[in-house]
Amino acid sequence: MAETSLRKIKAVTFLLLVLTSILLTLSFSPQAKAETEIISLTPTFGNVGTIVQLTANINTSDGEYRLMFDEDELLSGSATGNSVTASFSVPHTFEGDHTVMIVDTATGENDTATFTVAPLHSVETDVPEPPAQRQEGDPVTIFVNITGAKSNHAYVANITVQTPSGNLTYEALKDITTTGAGDFYGNLTYPDDFSADANTNFTGEYKIIFNTTLASQTFFIGLTNSTEYHRLQSVDIKAVYKPSENVTLTITGKDVRHSENLTANSDGIIHYTNWTVPSNASIGIYTVNITSISSEPTMKTPPDLQYFTVPGFDVNVTTRNLAGKPVANIALETFEHGTSVANETSDLEGVAIMKLEVGNYSCKAIFRDSEVGDFSITIVKETSLDFYCNLTSVGILVTDKNDNRVPFADVYVTPENQTISTHDNGTVILYSLLPNLKYVLNASRYNMLFNTTTIQQLPLKDWFNITIICPDVTLRVNVTDIHGQPLNVAVRVQELTSGLCYPEDTFNGKAVLNCTFGRYIMKTYVGEILLNETSVDLFQNQNVSIICRLYGLTVSVRVVDYFGQPISNANVELQREDLAISPKRTESNGTATFPDLIGGSLGVNVYLADQTQPCVSATYLIEETKTIEVRIGKYVVLAGFLVETSQ
Repeated sequence: MAETSLRKIKAVTFLLLVLTSILLTLSFSPQAKAETEIISLTPTFGNVGTIVQLTANINTSDGEYRLMFDEDELLSGSATGNSVTASFSVPHTFEGDHTVMIVDTATGENDTATFTVAPLHSVETDVPEPPAQRQEGDPVTIFVNITGAKSNHAYVANITVQTPSGNLTYEALKDITTTGAGDFYGNLTYPDDFSADANTNFTGEYKIIFNTTLASQTFFIGLTNSTEYHRLQSVDIKAVYKPSENVTLTITGKDVRHSENLTANSDGIIHYTNWTVPSNASIGIYTVNITSISSEPTMKTPPDLQYFTVPGFDVNVTTRNLAGKPVANIALETFEHGTSVANETSDLEGVAIMKLEVGNYSCKAIFRDSEVGDFSITIVKETSLDFYCNLTSVGILVTDKNDNRVPFADVYVTPENQTISTHDNGTVILYSLLPNLKYVLNASRYNMLFNTTTIQQLPLKDWFNITIICPDVTLRVNVTDIHGQPLNVAVRVQELTSGLCYPEDTFNGKAVLNCTFGRYIMKTYVGEILLNETSVDLFQNQNVSIICRLYGLTVSVRVVDYFGQPISNANVELQREDLAISPKRTESNGTATFPDLIGGSLGVNVYLADQTQPCVSATYLIEETKTIEVRIGKYVVLAGFLVETSQ
C-alpha cells in the first residue's frame, strides 16, 4: 500500500511539473502577429500585359511594401492595416514560370507566388484611316509580333495570305529570333515578300494566318480609294487586269447611271478618276462594277463589284425663340430645288440634326401647325447654326396695389391651356408663344379667380411684359371680451404664402384693414400677449367678430395644508413667460384673488411666511374664471401655526 501511495504521489507531482512548464511557456510566449504572405494572385497564367490582382498581408501595420516580379520591382505602396491590395501588368518577359514576391520593407519578410507567362502571337496591317481604303494592286505591310516566347529562341514564322475567294493562298517564311525577353517585332510586305503570283488583284477581304492557328487578321482591298464621297468629289477607281484588256466600268445609284469603256495600260492597271459625284446626287449607296469585254476576258472570283456612299454632312440646327431660348418640337422641313430632302424635329435642347450634302437649301420652321420662319443655307462641310423662330416670350409680374410682389399666383393661359405659377419674386415667364394671336390670362390664388387680362394681339418681338394687379379686400374686425365688451387690442393679419402683414389697433373694439386678396392668419394681442388666433379667407369683403375669451378672467388661488385647512398670509405669485404679476397674500380663507387677468399658461409660485424660495411651483392652463387649489402636504395648521407634518 505504501508503494501504491508513493506511485500516486510521483504521478501527481509529474503532472504538476508539466502544467507549470506549460503555463510558464505560455506566459512568456510573444503575442501573435500578422505574417507576411500572399493570399491570392488572380490570374496565375496569362500573356505579357495581363492585369493581375494581388491580395496579401504584411507584418507591419500600415507599413511600406514592395512588389517584385523576378528581380525587378514593379511597384511599392502602403498597407491598410496589415492588408495589401494591388494590381499590376505582367511585364515583357520570356515564356514560363516567374516569381511574384511581396516584401515587408520594414522587416524584410517576404512571401512568393508563381505566375506563368504564355506566348502571344499577333499579325496586324497598316490600315488606312477610314473612309480611305486600299485599292487593287496596292501593297500591304504586315506586322508580325511575338511576346512572352522563349528567350533568344529561333523560330520560323509561316505567314499565309488567303484571297477573298478562299481558294488561293500565298506563303512567306521568315526566320526570326526573339530577344532575351522573348519578344520579336518585324514586318513583311505583301505581295513582294510572298510566294510567286501573290497579288491584290481581287476586291474583298483577305485573311492573314500566322503559323496556321497562332493568330489571324484581315485586310480589305477595294476598287475605290475611299468608301465615302461627297458631291463634286472625284471618285478614284483602280483595278488590275491583263495589259491592254478592255473593260466596262459602270457607276449606279439613285438617279445616277454612268458607264464607260476603258483599256488597261501596259502593266494591266486601269486607273480612272474622270467621274465626279454629281451636284444633285442623293444621299445613299452607290455601286461600282467592272467587267471585262475582251475576247479572252479575265474572270475574277469574286467579281469587281464594290459599294460606296454619299453620306451627307451633319447639320446641327438649334431652334430658338426671339429671346434666344432653345425651343423643342420645332419641325424643320428642308428643300433643294423645291423638293423636300429632310424633315427633322428639334429635341428637348432645341437641336435638330439633318444630313445634307453639298448644295444650297431652303428651310421652313413649323410650330404647332404654324410657320414661324424660314432660312437659306449653303452646305460645304459639317456645320452648326442657330435659327431664331418668330416666337415671343411673355413676362408676367403679379403685384398688389402697393407694388408688393405676389408669389404662387396661378395664371391659366388660353389658348395654351396651360397653368403657370409665379415664383417667390412674383414673376413667371411664358416662353415661345405664337405672335399675332389673342391670349387670355386668368389669375387666381387658392383656386379663386381675382383677375382676367386679355392680350388682343401678341406683338412679334422678343419680350412682351405684362403686370397683373392683385386687388385689395376690406376686412372689418370687431373685438370683444367674454362679456361682450369692446376691447382695444392690436390686430395683426398675415398672408399665408406671401407673408404680407397688415397691423392695426382697434378703437372701441373696431378696426378696418385693407388686405391683398388671399388667405390669412389673424392674431389679436394685448401688448405681447396673444389673445386669439384664427384663419380668414379674404376673397371678398369680410366682417369678422372676435371674442377674446381669455381676457378679463378672475383667478383665485386657494392654499391649503395637508388636511385641506386654509393657510392664510401665504404669498402667491403668478407668472407669464417669466414675467411676474404683482403678488398677493392669502386671506383667512386661504384664498388670493387676481381679477382682470389674461388667461393662458400661467405659473403659480407659493411662498410661506418670509421664505425666499417657493414651497410650491406649478403651471396651469387658464381658459376661464376659476379657483385653483394648491395643497401643501408638508404642513398642517395647528392653533394658527404651521407645523411640518414630519413633526
